[in-house]
This record gives sequence, structure tokens and C-alpha cells, in this order.
Amino acid sequence: MRDPKAGELDATLRARVEAWIADDPDPETADELRALVDAGHAAALRERFAGFLQFGTAGLRGLLGGGPARMNRAVVIRATAGLCAYLRATRPDAAERGVVIGYDARRKSRRFAEDVAEVVLGAGLRVRLFDAPVPTPLGAFALLDRDAAAAVVVTASHNPPDYNGYKVFWGDGAQIVPPHDRGIAEAITAVSSVASVTRAPLETAPSRVETLGPELGERYLAALPAYRLDPEGPRDLRIVTTALHGVGDAWTRRALADAGFTDVHPVAAQAEPDGRFPTVAFPNPEEDGALDLALELAEETGADLVLANDPDADRLAALVRHEGALVALNGNEIGCLLAHFLLEQGAKEGERLVLSSVVSSPWLLNIGAHHGARAEQTLTGHKWIHARAMELEKEGARFVYGYEEALGYAVGPVVRDKDGVHAAVAFAELTAWCRSQGRTPVDELARMARLYGLYRSRQISRVLPGTDGRAAIDATMRRAREAPPKSLGGVAVVATSDFARGETRHADGRVEALAFPRANLVRFELEGGHRAMLRPSGTEPKVKYYFDARVDVGAAESLDAAKARGEALLGEMVKDVRTDREG
Repeated sequence: MRDPKAGELDATLRARVEAWIADDPDPETADELRALVDAGHAAALRERFAGFLQFGTAGLRGLLGGGPARMNRAVVIRATAGLCAYLRATRPDAAERGVVIGYDARRKSRRFAEDVAEVVLGAGLRVRLFDAPVPTPLGAFALLDRDAAAAVVVTASHNPPDYNGYKVFWGDGAQIVPPHDRGIAEAITAVSSVASVTRAPLETAPSRVETLGPELGERYLAALPAYRLDPEGPRDLRIVTTALHGVGDAWTRRALADAGFTDVHPVAAQAEPDGRFPTVAFPNPEEDGALDLALELAEETGADLVLANDPDADRLAALVRHEGALVALNGNEIGCLLAHFLLEQGAKEGERLVLSSVVSSPWLLNIGAHHGARAEQTLTGHKWIHARAMELEKEGARFVYGYEEALGYAVGPVVRDKDGVHAAVAFAELTAWCRSQGRTPVDELARMARLYGLYRSRQISRVLPGTDGRAAIDATMRRAREAPPKSLGGVAVVATSDFARGETRHADGRVEALAFPRANLVRFELEGGHRAMLRPSGTEPKVKYYFDARVDVGAAESLDAAKARGEALLGEMVKDVRTDREG
């Protein structure tokens, strides 16, 4: 039955849909599109054919389904053809070094990985394919371990069940940055059709196909202790873990056991990989309700610590027992605790380097300065953190740690990306060390506030799906650039930084160049060291707002009172932004 509200399916759109169906290698998505045509769902088809799924932050990510604006086999094949063409054009040794291919346990992940492998082999490049679903950090580790030219990991990380994605790493082990992201995107655009792409079944050239199995995972696990602070340190903890139906359970528990943590209790209902994510509506450990089962088990067992990975195990959430209750820590608190622990308790030789993304708390800069380490902020994402780390390593710096507030942490250079497995071990060590000192991580945060000053942070998001949402996101960013607020929360804005234009405009009229690559990000700096930022998400249809309040703790003031002052200011800043965006 036709949908009378969907509008007419015009001849131009019908022709594009029919051409796509004819070129679609997957009968399932071809039939899906055919059903939409037969039912006259013009609006749904316009949405799916509004343009190609954008090759963005780390590759591709989107809803599963037919059409160029969805994740499907046709999009994956075309993307891989573009990647291979770019590798051949820029890396003379790409054919022999080949491409590492990993995948998670989501719907279609294995099929997409096989499509990637067939295109890579058809392009004359060596294939290095995992034989089972693996954490994204293991894919990044394999790239360096096998000295490959690039890696593709099929994953949608912490997105809902109906999503999948395609993450690309360069030969240096990190996610792609300019000019490679633009070059690959242009090469993908040049692929005219799936039919034009050469694909080779893996059995046709077995000498050019390497299967990556358990031995590679053993090398990854064996590399982690080199960045452990004290292998003989305290381990007296009871820990609950959850993989949220992802691929991290066996890896995190094994890494903890190797580090000496033996009293570990996984959430059994969430331990096995399951792309349906049956016990959580949204498999992101930051989302309300995602950790309910872990909390229940922690109370049953009297656990001291809860460690939660997202489905591809590159992120980590933590809850700690403090004064009898479990306390959830946010990404900035976990991130700064780890930086503090690694710098205070770790080796002191050389120029130590700690990095965070610009939307993460400025607290890290104070922590680094206190310990005589080099501390910097980069653009959002671990691809920028590790790109900068590798630049500074060439100058003699020693990369100790990097983090972003969205639960992503990298301890040392074992993996040139965020790694939730390694971070889980590091945070367990931190918690055990705190306990040996008669403290908890919450107590340690209070100690840090006295040592380094106090920052309070908050984040809000505005979800705007579809083509109308994309236009609203663009309008929001344009308004922030063209008509920035004079004040937020009653505090004057003293400078506005437009990362897309590469400049900072001060309230007194001065204009300075920004020492950052260009990005779609706007930052408002306020009197007193407070700040607010906004940017579009690189993986979801939303605008993200970030707020940081700097609080000077009085000598006789309680920490709770200082925190309350910071939270009150954050609340006023958020209120001003909400009013502005609704006006």
C-alpha cells in the first residue's frame, strides 16, 4: 500500500534507485529498496539517496540498510576500492605490506570484512584477516605488528544495534588524518560502481592471505606489562567487568589476570558477543541504564570496582566503591586520575608527554605542569592525539599517556589509539594502589583538587537526525561563529576561537592565529579560565556542547563547597546555551 504522505517518487530519483538496485551485490538490501519503491515511500528513498555516507572522522559509520547513505555491502566495497587505489598511488610498498582487516560482532560485520578482503586481494594487495571478532585496539596493534600499509576495522563502536561502521588506520598505527582522509574520500568518489570493482575470492590466492589468530593476541597481551607501573604492586581488589555484549570480555579478563587481578566477576548475560545487544537499549557505558546489570552484580559480590568496555573495547567506564557506595566517574575524572597516577608513580626519565583532546578538561595541563611533563591538547579524537605524539617523539619526547573525555584512554604506545583493555588494567592498578594508601579514587580526586586546582566539566548534546537535522546543525555552528554570545552564566566571554577559520577573536578586537589544524569547532573562553565549546559529532547526527568551570579552592573552604560553586556556574552556562539554541 502506498504512503499518501510520502510524496511522489519522481523520475530522477526512481532512476537513481533503480541503478543502485541493479549494482547492489546484496539481495537483502536490493529487496529492501525494491519494497520501498513498490510502496511509494518517496521520503524514505530521498533520505537514503540524499548523498553518499560521508567518509569522516575515522572512516564510515551509519545505519544499516540499502542506498548510498546507509552502511551496506555496496558502500563497503566502493570504500575499499577507493582505499586501495589511494594506497597504491601513495605507498609503493602497499602491495606487499598489505591491509589488516578486523571486525566486531555486529550484524553484517563478518560479511563486510570478507568484502573488504576480496577487494584488497583483487587490487593486488596482501590480505591480513582476523579469523574471529576482535577488539578495535587489537586491529590497530596488528597493523604495527605485521608492518601493514593500513588497517580496516569493521565496527560501529558504541552505537545502537542498527548501526555499523568502517574505521581506517594508516601504516603508522593511528587513525587517518589529513591529507590521507581527504585523499581516500576523493578516491572513493572516483569509484563509479560496484560492478567496476575487481574482487578476488580469498581461496584463489592463498599465498597472499594471512589469517590472524590467537598468536597475535598473545603478542598484544605480552606487550602490555612494559607499561605497567609495578607488576608486584597491590592487587587486593574485587572487580566486576562487563563487555556490553561486545568483543572485550575475554581480552579484558585475560589482561587483568595476567596483571595479577584474580578476583574478577564478569556480567555473564553480557559477556558473549551479540550484535542484537539484548539487555541494553544503547550499548554505550555512558548511557543511563547500560550498567544496571553490572551494578547489580557489584552489589551482590561486594565489588570494589566496576570496569565496563564498550562493544569494540576501545573505551572504558569505571565505578568505584567509596564510603560503601558505588560512585560513577566521568571520562575527565578517569582520564585525569590516570594521568596523575602515571606521572606521580611512573618513571621520571626523559621529557614525559601527556596529551588530551581540546574538548577534554584543561585539568590535564595543570597536572602535567606540576610534574614537569609536557602537556598539550589536540583536536578531538585519538587520531590527533597520536599524530601529535609521534611528532613530538621525533623530538625526543616520551609518550606516557593520552585521553579524550568520551572514555578513550591510551597508556603508552602499545596501540596508537584508545584502548579499553589496557586502560582497564591501568585503572585497576590505580584503584589497588589507592587502597594500599588507605584511599579510594574518589579520595584521590579530592587530593588532586588541592594539588592541581579544581575543574568541573559537563557535556550536553542535541540530536538532529536526517537531512533537516544536518541543516539545523550547520545553522547552529554558523550562528556560533557569526553571533557569539557576549557572556555565558553571567561571565563575560573574552575570546571566541573558530577552529574552521584558524583564528581567535578577542573581545578587545585582537585577532590571533590558532595553532591547530582546521576543524568544525567553536570555543568560547570566559573570564576566570572557564570555557564552553560546541562541535558536530563525527559519528552521530548531533551537536555536542562542552563546558568547563575552573574553581579556586579557598584554604579554609571544603571541597564540596568549591564543587558546588563550579556546578552552579556550569548550570548557568548550560541554561544560557539552551535558551540561545531554542531562540
